[in-house]
Amino acid sequence: MSKVIEIIEKEILSWPYVSVGSHRFGGIEFRLNKKEMGHIHSEGLADIPFPMKTRDELVNSGLVKPHHVLPQSGWVSYRFHNSEKEDIATVIDLFKLRYELLKPKAQTKSSNQKLKPKAI
Repeated sequence: MSKVIEIIEKEILSWPYVSVGSHRFGGIEFRLNKKEMGHIHSEGLADIPFPMKTRDELVNSGLVKPHHVLPQSGWVSYRFHNSEKEDIATVIDLFKLRYELLKPKAQTKSSNQKLKPKAI
């Protein structure tokens, strides 16, 4: 299972501003800036939070299950198996969806743009 997790980790870490660390309940946790994107347990379980509407759509599609501990929350759980390419792609796609929801919106003004003085 560790090879599969390594493949997933390598891909997710290639995205801008993503970091990885230990998760408090075991496994690894991915963060975008300082916000948790989700985590993967070593036995092949990915847990990812979504807004409830997105979570409901994913669960209703049959792709994921409600979170194994917090089924009424926005979290979902996806079990994946050793070296199945479809599972690897699905885990990456789920994290990509979460990444897209979390990444900062483009700024409309440059941070180094000078402010114009107010008219008196």
